[in-house]
Amino acid sequence: MIYLYIVGTAGSGKTMLTHAFNEWCHRQRYDSITVNLDPGVKKLPYSPEIDVREWISLEEVMKEYNLGPNGAQIVCADMLALNAKEVEERLGEYRADYVIIDTPGQLELFVFRSAGKVIIEQLGKENAILLFLIDPSLVTTPSHFVSQLMLSATTQFRLDVPLVNALTKIDIVDEKMLKHIIEWSENAERLQQELLYHSPSLYQQMSEGIIRVIKDMEAHTRLIPVSSETWEGMEDLYATVQNIFYGGEDLDRK
Repeated sequence: MIYLYIVGTAGSGKTMLTHAFNEWCHRQRYDSITVNLDPGVKKLPYSPEIDVREWISLEEVMKEYNLGPNGAQIVCADMLALNAKEVEERLGEYRADYVIIDTPGQLELFVFRSAGKVIIEQLGKENAILLFLIDPSLVTTPSHFVSQLMLSATTQFRLDVPLVNALTKIDIVDEKMLKHIIEWSENAERLQQELLYHSPSLYQQMSEGIIRVIKDMEAHTRLIPVSSETWEGMEDLYATVQNIFYGGEDLDRK
């Protein structure tokens, strides 16, 4: 099994991409299942084979501990870490090639608390890959783009597994803006020039440090443009996962 963890900031399109990529896999006759790890989601566009809401209820946690939604989400995240073994046991009932995992809406609950690391280690780091979703509305300037790259790099650093960046919702992005974002992702030198041009007020030392990091992680800046509506980019996403784990060979050729 390959475990594809869909992560990203709130509103980046994690749930919709989980649904779309799973449907795409089925259309291509690839064996995939979905897992929902968000105990607070009220409605899903897909029917997950495994749903954390079966044993963790956000509303019940709010009532039991007299907490608001944010505090209850934190408690639920910690409870998820404690139930990692149960997730593994439930997955043992399936024989899928791909497990597409929809993580909590708030990135910090999965990445910066123990839940994400515990789940990944329980299921197996050797078969895990992170898909970090970047919302195009958050990367309309070079500095905003770099901020998302830093967050993506921090996510990989925290969870210590391979990571792929995806630019979501490209079906609703202005064509000119999309071209700029793709160019920034493919050309670190151009990104450096525009960062210095658009952000001259940044402290010089900070600017130089950020640029050095960008150059050092140039491969990390690349991203896959995808759309959950048109399914554009799904084949590129699949090919990237294949390349990371099998050098480009399909599972059915193994």
